[in-house]
Amino acid sequence: MSTIIPAPDALIGRRFDVAVAKMMGVSRAKATELIETGQARVIGRELNKSGILQLGDTVEINVVEEQREPEPISDEMTIAYEDDDIVVVDKPVGVAAHASVGWTGPTVLGSLLQRGVHITSMGAPGRQGIVSRLDVGTSGLMLVCKSDLAYKEMRRQFSEHEVKKTYHALVQGNLKEDRATIDAPIGRAKVSDFRFCVTPAGKEAITHWDVLERFGEATLASINLETGRTHQIRVHFSSIGHPLVGDPMYGANPKLSEALGLERQWLHAMELEFRHPRTHVTTVVSSHYPADLQHALDVMRQRHQLRDQNHEESVISE
Repeated sequence: MSTIIPAPDALIGRRFDVAVAKMMGVSRAKATELIETGQARVIGRELNKSGILQLGDTVEINVVEEQREPEPISDEMTIAYEDDDIVVVDKPVGVAAHASVGWTGPTVLGSLLQRGVHITSMGAPGRQGIVSRLDVGTSGLMLVCKSDLAYKEMRRQFSEHEVKKTYHALVQGNLKEDRATIDAPIGRAKVSDFRFCVTPAGKEAITHWDVLERFGEATLASINLETGRTHQIRVHFSSIGHPLVGDPMYGANPKLSEALGLERQWLHAMELEFRHPRTHVTTVVSSHYPADLQHALDVMRQRHQLRDQNHEESVISE
């Protein structure tokens, strides 16, 4: 089956083999094979694997899917909102947005399809209907499009930063301000294919945050993303010396993570606010903390209260 995809904004200016690999979730070697066999091409102009994808390009992908083992379904994934155009899931940790090379666990898209939820065919193969993603290690709300109309409109709203995405994060240390903005470009780190960093050569990234609760050794913050770069919250807070609790990739203290019983970063996508793609009515979908994050927060509050009690007793004894 042939799939037509407008060149994603994030891939404009990249080599065609790199773009195809990203769009399809395959290796560059596999992407090169698809290009050389004509299964992946740019409509209207000749482009080899090293050619540069340009603004306005449309990619056609025609791949015969290989037989693979059935993907496991995430029974824990609940639906927070659904109508004929969109479905918003509350994604658990350990569930990927879509299938990719080397990933054998459940995915949002696969679990929805196996539950019988109709998803638009628009989008890259294996990623149809998806207009934004969450990391495997991040839980919370994620929107998937069921209709073509929704895919076109929600893709536009996300790309133009019209969707309000609110996250809650527990970061190490005591944030100095009650409210602030981090405006620092993010790009891929040279030391790893999986890490990102603040770099002048990166893409614009803007993160707004407000303090919700202070514990001295950590701070609970509400975060709004003006942009949507990979690992944006994790990279930005690490860059100002406050990595997310439970996030060793970006500098978290493993002893604190262990004390709180955390096995992943304390980060949850709490709320999505957008204009409904068909009715244009402002729609707000909210979530709540999953059990592991709630437990870690409860332990953090207990530690804070205990330190306060010890401090008061020390003052009294003096």
